[in-house]
Amino acid sequence: MDSVEIKKLSDSELKEKLASEKSFLTKLNLQHSVSPIENPMRLRVQKKLVARLLTETSARKKATVTTK
Repeated sequence: MDSVEIKKLSDSELKEKLASEKSFLTKLNLQHSVSPIENPMRLRVQKKLVARLLTETSARKKATVTTK
């Protein structure tokens, strides 16, 4: 999922996606700590996706505060 797709999401979809991706990242970290996963790059990709979602969330909050 790239930034263009993230920007197209509504606020509620963005919150749901962020919650599910954070949950998935937690599961990946747990799996990796128990036994190494096949592709550890998945962790990096997942972290970056969560960061993109958080960035878009904070940008939308700043936009609503600025317009008020």
